[in-house]
Amino acid sequence: MNQLWAPWRIQYILGQKPDACVFCLPASIMEDGERLVLLRSKQTFVIMNKFPYNNGHIMVCPYRHVMELADLAPEETYEIMDLLTRCTLILKEHFHCEGINIGLNLGQAAGAGIREHLHFHLVPRWNGDSSFMAVLSDVRTLPEHLNQTYAALRPYFMSSDATTGSSMPGRE
Repeated sequence: MNQLWAPWRIQYILGQKPDACVFCLPASIMEDGERLVLLRSKQTFVIMNKFPYNNGHIMVCPYRHVMELADLAPEETYEIMDLLTRCTLILKEHFHCEGINIGLNLGQAAGAGIREHLHFHLVPRWNGDSSFMAVLSDVRTLPEHLNQTYAALRPYFMSSDATTGSSMPGRE
């Protein structure tokens, strides 16, 4: 059996956790840059992962603090799916990735690091992106600093159809 190691995640696993939920955003947008919030929509938001598996690892979350899919209102579910679609287009356009993992970990046993607040992960992938550095050397290589990635991705989310929650071109 082959094993895939992600030793850099131990910093998050063993590190001190904040008292408040990291996905419960304040009403003010003053901390959005520091928190790496890319978009605030009507029911949901897009945020970068501070402990990414790959460059461009982002998440889509509802504002409401819910932990089960069945607890989402229909409007939240629809908006999440619209944002997941929009995010895949943005990631493909910006990173020219060859694939994208989209996932939801429901519950601690399923791997949810923050199980109390539902969030979907989008991880850009390229053929061969799990190199020997991470597997053998306990080293992860991200080609760009999180702040640079944030600055590069933010304009994609500033377009009118992303911020207003209106439908995407071709989906009217």
